[in-house]
Amino acid sequence: MHLHWLTLNFTGPNAFLEVPFRAHYVLHTLWQVRIALFLGAVMYGFFGVLDAIVLPLHKHITWSIRYLFVCPAILAVSAATFYPRLHKILQPLMSLLISAGGLGIILMIIVAPPPINYYYYAGLILVFMFGYSFIYLRFLWASLSGWIIVALYMLVAFHLPFPNLEIVSNGFFLVSANIAGMLVSYTIEYASRRNYFLLYLLAKEQQKIREINELLELRVMERTAELREINCQLSREIAERHQAEQERNQLESQLKQAEKLEAIGKLAAGVAHDLNNVLSGIVTYPDFLLINIDEKDRLYKPMKTIQQSGLKAAAIVQDLLSLTRQGIAEKTVANLNDIVEDYINSPEYGDALRHHPHVEARIDLQENLLNVYGASLNISKALMNVFNNALEAINKHGRVEIATRNVYLDRHVDAYERIAQGEYAVLSITDTGVGISEDDQRRIFEPFFTRKKLGRSGTGLGMTLVWSTVKDHDGYIDMTSSEGEGTALHIYFPATRQGKNSVPAGTPSSLEDYRGREKVLVVDDIEEQRTIAASMLGMLGYSVHTVDGGEAALAYLKEETADIVVLDMIMEPGIDGLETYQRMLAINPSQKAVIASGFSASERVRKAQELGAGSFIRKPYVLQEIAAAIRKELDREPNRSGS
Repeated sequence: MHLHWLTLNFTGPNAFLEVPFRAHYVLHTLWQVRIALFLGAVMYGFFGVLDAIVLPLHKHITWSIRYLFVCPAILAVSAATFYPRLHKILQPLMSLLISAGGLGIILMIIVAPPPINYYYYAGLILVFMFGYSFIYLRFLWASLSGWIIVALYMLVAFHLPFPNLEIVSNGFFLVSANIAGMLVSYTIEYASRRNYFLLYLLAKEQQKIREINELLELRVMERTAELREINCQLSREIAERHQAEQERNQLESQLKQAEKLEAIGKLAAGVAHDLNNVLSGIVTYPDFLLINIDEKDRLYKPMKTIQQSGLKAAAIVQDLLSLTRQGIAEKTVANLNDIVEDYINSPEYGDALRHHPHVEARIDLQENLLNVYGASLNISKALMNVFNNALEAINKHGRVEIATRNVYLDRHVDAYERIAQGEYAVLSITDTGVGISEDDQRRIFEPFFTRKKLGRSGTGLGMTLVWSTVKDHDGYIDMTSSEGEGTALHIYFPATRQGKNSVPAGTPSSLEDYRGREKVLVVDDIEEQRTIAASMLGMLGYSVHTVDGGEAALAYLKEETADIVVLDMIMEPGIDGLETYQRMLAINPSQKAVIASGFSASERVRKAQELGAGSFIRKPYVLQEIAAAIRKELDREPNRSGS
């Protein structure tokens, strides 16, 4: 700690502490000063009683000095302590006050007659006590006041008829008391400055500790973040490894299935020719014989049995051969609705229902169903196999439903098997039958696996043919079933935008009402979807621009304009449709848009519509639906206010 030896001011490297110390010193002694000043005023006034006793003839003069001069001065300085603006001059004010208090007593000495005035100097010692200690006057100001009082007393003493002995004695006591007071004041201020300096050092160390703690916390946070990232990375690796294991198991299962089918194909290919030759006789010759045998003949029934057995054996051979012919059948553009309608109008459908009169059949076909590229005959036979199985799964009264629908998947779905992202036309057959156990679900597509009663129906190849047909069309199967609650089988056929006979899908005459020449911005993270939408809208006459995400759309709209935006709701990575539309409105508050998604209308879709977006279009796109939605929104009056 660096202090000036006389003034006690902070010097050198600590000089900057002087100004804040003075402010601190005043603030932290205010209450003590106020109490001391109040007591000082009381004591100074109380000594008026002594005046009345020892100076009855002159008391009016001493009282005037006490009550009209000194005490009001004390109260004025006390009042100054309550005004922060006066705190800077509070020390000189108190120094002046102490001088005034001493001057008052000296005036009383002048007024009082001897020998009474010899003893009034004792009051000056009380003034010293207040000035040097009670009111926390700093050393310099207190010393100044003390020596002024001593000097005034000695000047008056020499001019009054004081005995020399009294002058020497009283002067000695006053000087000694003043020096003692100076030592007390010096000690008090030095201790205060030392305490302040220690507080400064403590605060400095505390600041260092806080900085160290903050640095440690930052390092802990960084390390925690690193560990969290490592943990997340390990979790991802574990999840990826687990997923890879599942995919490996699935591929192994598919490989085993393929190996079984390959083994059956080789077996069928090896025996089909010879077996068909044998069956030709078994099936054909009974026909000739039955023509010439009367139904009442005892040989008619055995011959009929031989013929029917031969037909069943021939059907089994045909099923075996079908497993080896998948992929060879001619494929064309077809529509599942047409295939279903052809089947329900066939004799096989009618026969199946006649054998199960307790079962109700329902048909639910979606309009504007997307086409598929495949072999209609094979798909129809797969439908017949699944439908027959569904009928036979119902022991009492029940229901079987055949349905079709368009489905768009933004990402792969892990169902009975992993279904890839894309557009699909889905054929669904659901029943309220006995259901399939979990173990049987894993084996239901294996060759010759069946739970049907021997001799009644089924060869064990029906569901295998369904699986083979679906895979031949690059499709997927999803199956859900619970024992006693029925079964739902969904077959996903990849959709095509081609029309039948390789001609683009025909446009109804009503589409003429939906044509336009406006500028359309298509925003979608899937390239195929952008291409499909652009092709449709371009065919209708619109000027189409496509981008692959919300950020790209915003960048485009900052430079160009679009009359309407076709906005995909779910886009990865990057911002989704809702956030993109919110930012679009910041660029152009009247921007028109329609929302598209492969999922049902979600809460975020509704929020976008509340902001002003138009119709919701469900993927996969259907020409008439997207055309109508675009035209409707373009023709809509721009009278929205963000709701």
